[in-house]
Amino acid sequence: MKKIYHLSTCDTCKRIINELNLSSDFVSQDIKNESITLDQIEEMHQLAGSYEALFSKRARLYKERDLKNQSLTEEDYKKLILEHYTFLKRPVIIINDQIFIGNSKKVVESAKLVI
Repeated sequence: MKKIYHLSTCDTCKRIINELNLSSDFVSQDIKNESITLDQIEEMHQLAGSYEALFSKRARLYKERDLKNQSLTEEDYKKLILEHYTFLKRPVIIINDQIFIGNSKKVVESAKLVI
């Protein structure tokens, strides 16, 4: 399977998608228009090893809810990601059994090698 979870309104996601030049066999999911399902987050968790790895601590809601001063569990991270798309670190790229999370240069370069 080849899939990318992204936000179509995010300039960084757009830039990365263009940079990766994804083939037509990639499934693209705009997480704002099509919410992440329980099955999808569990698949991402299985590949990533934790929900925290999928969680964006840069999200505006993270600051607004003062979550940095709370002790969040793996279950909390999971619930928050399912509750609001902004909590998913973006983009998330899945290629077969590999997952690439976020927009760091290192992650994008690693994804390029597999694509």
